[in-house]
Amino acid sequence: MKPVLLFVGGEDLEASWTAAFAELAPEVAFRFHRPGVDLSDVHYCLAWKAMPDLWPRLTALKAVFCRGAGVDRLLADPSLPRDLPLVRMVEPELTRGMVEYVLWQCLFHHRRVWELEAAQSCAAWRPHVYPAPWDRTIGIMGLGELGAAAAAKLVEFGFKVKGWSRSPKSLPQVACFAGRDQLPAFLAGTEILVCLLPLTPETHGILNAELFAQLPKGASLINAARGGHLVEADLPPAMASGQIGAATLDVFATEPLPEDHPFWAQERLYITPHNASDTDPRSGAWRVARQIARCEAGEPLEDVVDRARGY
Repeated sequence: MKPVLLFVGGEDLEASWTAAFAELAPEVAFRFHRPGVDLSDVHYCLAWKAMPDLWPRLTALKAVFCRGAGVDRLLADPSLPRDLPLVRMVEPELTRGMVEYVLWQCLFHHRRVWELEAAQSCAAWRPHVYPAPWDRTIGIMGLGELGAAAAAKLVEFGFKVKGWSRSPKSLPQVACFAGRDQLPAFLAGTEILVCLLPLTPETHGILNAELFAQLPKGASLINAARGGHLVEADLPPAMASGQIGAATLDVFATEPLPEDHPFWAQERLYITPHNASDTDPRSGAWRVARQIARCEAGEPLEDVVDRARGY
């Protein structure tokens, strides 16, 4: 009998994920969630977040797969069974997409493209200079799968790269810092700050006025992790004072970002709609199917979340 995988997500995703599993993992019985359907024969669940009362109905569940890299939404659900493995999505297209986004935004801030846009808006031919990459320091908060890959790409482009993480890491040509005690040293001299941290109680609100004050004046901020990392009220004053010269935000406390939110009118604050990267259905289906095969064979799952750490 085929293992049954329940997909919990929006209807706009049904066709692409159904086709991906049909082509790449026919050995898995892929099922899209429908209200009111019996779920007692479901062995695995693939979800980004779940609707109320889902988990108690999955009485045969063996593991839960997160459709994205971040698992905070699933961990925040008190009804999620604590004895079941929760697995992060680690797949090459998700990583590639985030690396592409980080590189794009770092180059945007490195070259201060807003100055070119301002000149073009008034038909002014203005000299525009910027430092060489090796004279620009970029700091990445979070050196997991996504952060390490982004750091490697920035090194490839010649930037001076720093990294900060909860526990010590070692990456080629990256100055690595770890723990709260080393955070000030990491922030000092960081001209472009990129947040790719997991959202945990320890990292919630970490992007705040105190942290901004430790960056060089005029530094840029890029947050592609979670809206909960940023104390939103602290950013406009930091930008008004020039302490933060520009920012790009892909994630927000409330999504979609409300039309009346002050961020829309903030000068040099660039907004993307939480689309820095997303799991590719084909690559994701292949990865989940391989994980299911391991579980069915009695082998340990990979990329299982450490619930004590929150990632």
